[in-house]
Amino acid sequence: MANVSSSNGLEKRPKLRFPGFDEPWRAERLSDFADRITRKNSKNETDLPLTISSKDGLVDQVSYFNKTVASKDMSGYYLLKNGEFAYNKSYSVGYDFGSIKRLDRYRMGALSTLYICFVLKRHESDFIKAYFDSLKWYREIYMISAEGARNHGLLNVPTEEFFDTKHYLPENTDEQRKIANFLIAIDKRIAAQQSLIDNLKKYKRGLLSYVFEEMTLSDDADSTTYHFSEIAQRRKEKYSPDSGVEYPCIELEHIEQGTGRLLGSVSSTTQSSIKTAARSGDVLFGKLRPYLRKFAFAEQDIVCSSEIWAFIPSEYVIPQYLYYLVQTEHFLRVANISSGTKMPRAEWANIEKEPFDIPCILIQEKIVSILEAIDKKICTSGDSLRMLINFRKGLLQQLFI
Repeated sequence: MANVSSSNGLEKRPKLRFPGFDEPWRAERLSDFADRITRKNSKNETDLPLTISSKDGLVDQVSYFNKTVASKDMSGYYLLKNGEFAYNKSYSVGYDFGSIKRLDRYRMGALSTLYICFVLKRHESDFIKAYFDSLKWYREIYMISAEGARNHGLLNVPTEEFFDTKHYLPENTDEQRKIANFLIAIDKRIAAQQSLIDNLKKYKRGLLSYVFEEMTLSDDADSTTYHFSEIAQRRKEKYSPDSGVEYPCIELEHIEQGTGRLLGSVSSTTQSSIKTAARSGDVLFGKLRPYLRKFAFAEQDIVCSSEIWAFIPSEYVIPQYLYYLVQTEHFLRVANISSGTKMPRAEWANIEKEPFDIPCILIQEKIVSILEAIDKKICTSGDSLRMLINFRKGLLQQLFI
């Protein structure tokens, strides 16, 4: 990639361009290159309810929410076909003015009439898809959405004014194709990196199942059976802000899903939900059902929110072994107990009585060393993925106007 170009008041050029292209980009109304879709699913051609995820695009509601939030009768919904676009006026974190996504995963689907749907009549579809991912069109939506007119997360964007929004695009379809192909190649690299991480996590789950369940069931396994309360206890020491000592304070949002890395902390003196004082070597476990796969290892003295249990390892286990034990499907099945409250949570009374086969310390250390190596690979692969995603975000800002 190429030359860096600039824009002036009259001519508009992106900051980053491929060699051989220097023509200024021209302003077009959305209505110049797209037609609105008002086609209804009146004949029930599809029974697939769609929703827009800002991250994942147009997805099946059932797969995304594990349920459908659409009406049983979708004959009044829009019928969207593969390659067509839809605008979700709902704002979410990082997407203050909603998302425009193309239907790629399915042949067709039904979409609520709250969305604005359209089909291209000119320009490269892959280029336009990437352009909408860049969010450069937000400045136009900002100008037409009434200030303070958000209602239950829905922006007040008039359809007619939406199609009158202005967009700077290259006339040369070769340049459009060049940009689109480049970004598609990056997307494939990101997908491959994500697949590597998914496979590493799958391998880790299989290994956890083998070393903590299948291996300990063998006749020659050097292990002893203990109730969980014999290998770990919950720490009940409360943190007092009056002690004058400040510790990093951890909430569930600071624990990275699946890796156990602690990402940030909050001030202990300002958070009323901070309760438990944990010590170095404790194992942290998110006790609310949506976060049962959030666990971490405390490498220093910290303070935890009331949503996190801190387990104190006993003499029968090394701390790192306990950390991996609470990640097993066996432990999660026991912990996944509803308390009858609005937010189901793990119950200590059920966990403390559960038997676990614990090998000798030497075997524990060998198991931990293998699993730590896999975790390290998952973390470094995750760091590479984040770098790729941030690289793509940066390119989108420079490749479009």
